[in-house]
This record gives sequence, C-alpha cells and structure tokens, in this order.
Amino acid sequence: MSKIGINISIDVSKIDKARLFKGKKGTYMDLTTFIDPEKPDQYDQHGFICQSTSKDEREKDVKTPILGNCKVFFTEGGSTATAVGDAPVVGNAAFDDDIPF
Repeated sequence: MSKIGINISIDVSKIDKARLFKGKKGTYMDLTTFIDPEKPDQYDQHGFICQSTSKDEREKDVKTPILGNCKVFFTEGGSTATAVGDAPVVGNAAFDDDIPF
C-alpha cells in the first residue's frame, strides 16, 4: 500500500456543534473528505472536508457545509512530493517509513 500526505484546513466557525459527540477520551467530530490527487481544482486543492452524515441523512440527501479543503503534498512514488533530501516534510518533521500505519 502506498502512502499519501495531505494538508487539511478547516474553518472551525462552520462546525455544527450539534454533530459533536462525547467519547471515552474527549469530544469527537466525524468528517468526510473526497480527494482526487490527480486533478486539483482552480485553487490547487485536491478535495474538500465536511461533517459526516448518517446513512439515513444520506438517503434523504442531507448535505453539511463544506468546512475546508485538502491538498495532497506527497504521494509515494508520485509527482506531488515536497521533499527534503529523499523525505517529504510534514510540519518540521520528515515523513518516515517507521510510522505504524
């Protein structure tokens, strides 16, 4: 399986707080994104992020607002890599094969 690095930016003011839920270790929010790393849009973004909907909501064609965008900055063996030496940069750290996922 290949690896993909994605930068995500969301507008937190658009979060529907009614969709947040409590878990054992904090408050959570389910998000959905659709990414096309081969075709950036007019703003050079590869996808968008929105809050997830339930199966029932999807059947009723409920849409949630777009919270933000995502951009692929690295694909293993691909052409979108931003590299320092042989390793793309993630923040201030190099992308590493020792990551357990």
